This record gives sequence, C-alpha cells and structure tokens, in this order.
Amino acid sequence: MDFENLIEKEIDEKRQGETLSLATVKNGGKKMYIESYGCQMNFSDSEIVASILSGVGFSTTNDIEKADLVFVNTCSIREKAEQTIKKRLQVYNSIKKKKNPAMVVGVLGCMAERLKEKFLEQEKLVDIVVGPDAYRDLPNLIRQVDDGRKAVNVILSKEETYAEISPVRLGGNGVTAFVSITRGCDNMCTFCVVPFTRGRERSRNPESIVKECQQLLADGFREVTLLGQNVDSYLWHGGGLKKEFKNLSKKEQEESVSFAQLMEMVAKVSPELRIRFSTSNPQDMTDGVLHIMAKYKNICNYIHLPVQSGSNRILKKMNRGYTKEEYLQRIEKIHEILPDCAVSMDMISGFCTETEDDHKDTLDLMDKVTFDFGYMFKYSERPNTPAQRKWKDDVKEEIKQKRLAEIIEKQMAHSLLRNKETIGNTYEVLIEGISKKSTEKLYGRTPQNKVVVFDKKNQKKGTYVKVQIQDCTAATLKGKVI
Repeated sequence: MDFENLIEKEIDEKRQGETLSLATVKNGGKKMYIESYGCQMNFSDSEIVASILSGVGFSTTNDIEKADLVFVNTCSIREKAEQTIKKRLQVYNSIKKKKNPAMVVGVLGCMAERLKEKFLEQEKLVDIVVGPDAYRDLPNLIRQVDDGRKAVNVILSKEETYAEISPVRLGGNGVTAFVSITRGCDNMCTFCVVPFTRGRERSRNPESIVKECQQLLADGFREVTLLGQNVDSYLWHGGGLKKEFKNLSKKEQEESVSFAQLMEMVAKVSPELRIRFSTSNPQDMTDGVLHIMAKYKNICNYIHLPVQSGSNRILKKMNRGYTKEEYLQRIEKIHEILPDCAVSMDMISGFCTETEDDHKDTLDLMDKVTFDFGYMFKYSERPNTPAQRKWKDDVKEEIKQKRLAEIIEKQMAHSLLRNKETIGNTYEVLIEGISKKSTEKLYGRTPQNKVVVFDKKNQKKGTYVKVQIQDCTAATLKGKVI
C-alpha cells in the first residue's frame, strides 16, 4: 500500500467514518438511502436531511435497489473526493437503469453547491441538486421531480442553522453523536472551498444546543462532538451572520455566548456526558477555552489544531492568520494549562510555490510539537479558490508525493512515540463497540481520542471502564480492564 492510499485509509477510518447507509427509522410510503462522504459536518447534515424527509413520510433503507430516493452527500475539499462521488453516481444510475427505473438520484452538500446546475446539464446523472443551506426545501424539490422537472436549490443562507430540527441518528454506534454549533466559515484560507460552498459563518442558539445534548443523554448517548468549521469563533448574539464582539452593542455583549461559555453549558448537562469539539483554528483559540477544559473532567483532553504548513511564507500565502512561532506558542499554552492534552493536526504538502526549505520548516515544526496524530494531504487545486485564481499549481506531482511521504513517515514515528508514553498508564475509556479485528475484543477511546482495544468480558457498550495500557502500535493502544 503506497503512502497516499495509507493516508486515505486513515482519513476514512478516523475522520470521515465509513460510508453511511441509513438504517430504517420508521415506516413510511417511500424509501430513502443516503451515503455521506467528507467531513463530520456532512455526516451531521445527513442526519438533518433524514429528519426533514422522515417528517413527510420517507423511511430509510439499507438496500439501495429498493430505494425510491438516493442521495450522496458530497465533499469538495479535494479533487479525488469529487472523482469518487462521480463514480458513485455512475453506480446509482446503473442500478436505476437495471433495477429501479423510478429511482430519484440527488446530490447534497459542498459539491452540489460548487457545481450547481452543471450536475444536471453536463453530468446528466442526477435529478436533484441541493446545497447545504437548502435542505428544508427538499420536500418541495422532490415534488418538482415527481412532476417531471429537474430540481436545484443551492442558495446560501445568512441565517440557516437547522437549530430546531432534531436529527435522526444514523449509522452510528448509539454511544457517540455529532452536534452542529456553527455553519459556514469567514476565514478565507486561499486553498479552501468551504466559504464558497457553505457560506458565511453563523452560530446556533446555545439553548437549542444544550437541549439537543440533554436529549442525546436521555437517549443513551454518552459522548457528543460539537462541530463547526471553526468552533472557537462561535459567538451567539441573537442570530444572523457572525459579528466581532467589539462590534456588538452593549446589550448584545452582555447577552452573547462565547465558545468557552457554550462548552461550560454543555459540560454541566451531566458528568456522564463526554464532550469533544472540532475543528479549532490557532488564531481563535483562547486561553478561556483551555481553562474550561481544565475545569471539567468530562471535556476530553484532545484538540485538533490544523496547522497546514511550518513555513511562515506559505502560511501567509495560505492566509492562515498566524505564524509558525505563534502556532508553537499556542501549543505551549495548551500543554501549560492541559499537561495531558493530545494534539492532532492537518498538513498540506506541495502548496503553490512551496520550496524544499519550506518543506523542511514543516518537518521542523512537527519535530518541535510531536503531534499525537495527523491528517496529511497533497495540495489539490480547487476551482475558483483564491489560490487557483492567483497562482499556478507549480509543485510537481512527484515532489508533492515525496514530501507527503516524508511527512507521513515522520508523523507515524511521532504517533508511535506518543502512544508508547501511555504504556503503564490507566485511562477512563468509553466503550463504543466490538473491535473490527476480533469479536473477542471491545474498543473505545481515551479522553485523548486514542483508540484502545481490550478483552471482552462482561462490559457493555456505552459504559465507562478503567483500562491500563500494556502495548501499542502507531494507531492503536492495547490494554486490560482493571
């Protein structure tokens, strides 16, 4: 297995999860099937879609051949992701022609927003195209298709957060769940399509977030991940697009809720409910967030803090908003306030004009931090991003691959080193299910987000156990219940 396939596999298993096919939630007149790709926000959005359509009589099925409606929830972050989606659409249409001519095929998510009508005009593989802010319009769009018309709604909203919609929990383990707290992004990193596919940043009413977490706890879930493109910039001031705190009125400032305050509200739901969050941005993470993490035992000691490059020149070109030195200062502060905190990263190799010296700066940053794990990619030029408009994608593919291989090799060594440091330690582990490799073992995660496998005895999924670590690989801890 080459390095690119290795990291693709790691992303699929750790971050994106397995392709999501829906389990039946209730009886209905028609059947629906969804597959989700990409970030955790897409999986959360699929649960919103299922909720909206279950309200108009759709049930869900694992059997695509029996589905009246088939959706793929898409990702545009890399070209390879888009190619995967197009191949899946070809599969859907083959099934439609051979098995179910009445099947309606739709595209949801970021790729729908980016390509819009091109899906209908050029690809001719779909009947419905729906962007991330238009899911409430799905019942109307389905009626349009029933009337013999193609249907598109990709309008970006200034308000939409789906705050009052209770998601249908799909394809998960019944123990952990995603809770969306923001939508969109204002950061405008030059390589990223998210601001163009998910729109401006807006925060969700904190009361609705707390209510959703309370309901999840009542339904047997024991861990929530608060989701957003940039959770640290969460700021509730009554709705609408995000404003800077300094631009709020005195009344709005008094009534506003920051991310640190929101986390405290969720932590107080119950000590039995674990809290994680993703994704953070280095320039927006405050010491206040770290102090709240330290205050509450049920907030996990794990931070995903994307860095993307160790070169100040490249970071400026990416419009990341911080320097290498500022990033390292943030890491230092994390470990000062949270000594036992694990940190992971995102890294891009081969961004426009990247030199060998820039690459060495990235390797140097990795050595200084020693990340617990990471998500690493070759730069993939995305249409209409600032980088695509301004600069040539001028790093040769073989150089990108070589640098990516070096980054992955270093990170695997660092991951193994960090995991070896846990041997002999005891952690509270939330049991998530049976190990994929052995039915005689269970698996769960430590507060530091490290996967642990251990012998199955009388323990039950969804409970906490104390596990002493005895051995490890670069990806997994091995332990025993004590």
